[in-house]
Amino acid sequence: MMMTNRLKNMGKVLTVSLAVTLAVGLLSGCNGTKKSNTNDEKVLRIGVLYGGSDDSWLRQQYTDIFEFTHNNVKIEIVPAVDQNQYRYNDGTTPIEQPDNMESMKKIMTGSNPVDVVMGDTSILKQLIQENMVKELDPLIQEDKFDTTDFVPSVINGLKDIGEGKLYALTPSFSSSALYFNKKIFTDAGVEPPTDNMTWDDMFNKARLVANGEGKDRVYGFSFNRYKGNDPFWDMQYNYVNSLQLKVYDDKAENMTVSSPQWVKVWETISKLSKDKIIPGADLNDPNETWNAVSSDLFLSGKIAMTISESNYVNEIADANNNAAKIKNFTPIDWDVVTVPVHPENPGIGGNIWYNYTFSINSSAANPETAWEFIQFVNGEEYAKLKSRSNTYEMVSRKSYIQPRQGLSYNIQAFYTLKPFPPTDPKADKLMADKPGLYSITNVGRTYFNEVLENKKTPEEALKEWSEKGNGMLQEIKLNPKTQFQEDGTPFIPEGEVRG
Repeated sequence: MMMTNRLKNMGKVLTVSLAVTLAVGLLSGCNGTKKSNTNDEKVLRIGVLYGGSDDSWLRQQYTDIFEFTHNNVKIEIVPAVDQNQYRYNDGTTPIEQPDNMESMKKIMTGSNPVDVVMGDTSILKQLIQENMVKELDPLIQEDKFDTTDFVPSVINGLKDIGEGKLYALTPSFSSSALYFNKKIFTDAGVEPPTDNMTWDDMFNKARLVANGEGKDRVYGFSFNRYKGNDPFWDMQYNYVNSLQLKVYDDKAENMTVSSPQWVKVWETISKLSKDKIIPGADLNDPNETWNAVSSDLFLSGKIAMTISESNYVNEIADANNNAAKIKNFTPIDWDVVTVPVHPENPGIGGNIWYNYTFSINSSAANPETAWEFIQFVNGEEYAKLKSRSNTYEMVSRKSYIQPRQGLSYNIQAFYTLKPFPPTDPKADKLMADKPGLYSITNVGRTYFNEVLENKKTPEEALKEWSEKGNGMLQEIKLNPKTQFQEDGTPFIPEGEVRG
């Protein structure tokens, strides 16, 4: 027992020593950031959209080292929406979904506003439009804070949100790329995919490498890597959204799916599904022998190409490193290229997520300390540290982006393309105010399946979806809180009679 306690104490000492070492390194390379007067005690309030009583993860990721190296600063993390209200609700009392934007505004105004705002791109865009966050360009110029090393697609994406100006920085991001199985292409004698391919070029390659029948079928492409694919929903995220096609107009008054562009999309994806170039839900085989990778179509060798996030690299490497322990598994020889693009939007197609954007509240009580903190977490030393310890995101400074686990792959594929424009905060608010709008998109799945079953042409199915959707939009206009059943008919509360 004494030996166990001694080992535990040694572990604590080592942990503290490591923290001190990292902090000293950060102090010695702080890029000329202005230091607060050590005798001037300050409270830096950081606002986040969601939070609760346990903010340890946020502190470990962003604030602990800053507080250690700035012992005159005490950080308070203030959630706009307290998630504890969901944790302790017993289900008998309905919880009204909060308005994210209004909740954020509350903690940014009043007698004790937050200084730093950690948000997402949708929140950021509206805050910029309402002049609630400070422009950072003058501060960057004054302090000569180096942003030239930031990944162009990251920094330019942030500038696009601010219509050419910077109102936020982000120390890390996530992204996606097109993963491909080298062996499948070699065996088929087909040139592997390349960066900046169009979707049609990629689909053509998928047709060339797809082969086999039944349970031995190898598909050319899948929008995602999991079994139980649903072609309708799979195409929405990476394909339909990249065309910026809308199901209904900005006011949610009229359907917009009866258009030549929508017809082309449904023709393209339905044919790929019918020809078994992309998989469907029929891949679930109850008699299949299970192993640790059987639910992953890419790792199990069932698809030649798929779109996945940057942290999928870790899963592939882990599976390959443990191949001897996985029954009937052959290590995957793979690489990545950029997500395909549409000819209408060349160079745009990167699914880049800014996990947190850091801005200064226009009403901040401590704007200088807020800027000092933002420089700190977006600085070179911080990037150097996080590039070694963060295996799920990539740092925004490209000098410190390195392939994971000593691997060699086309890592630039994750950040070459310009990201899609952020969602309009008005659209998010519309969905919050009119929850039945989700059902209108969901109803489209029924009509798309009728195309897959050769019961309707894409034109016929889209016309019927449009008519059905317009009826649902009218119901929502009469009652914004209307909810719908699976077939698109409204839920009628018990006891209510409709004429």
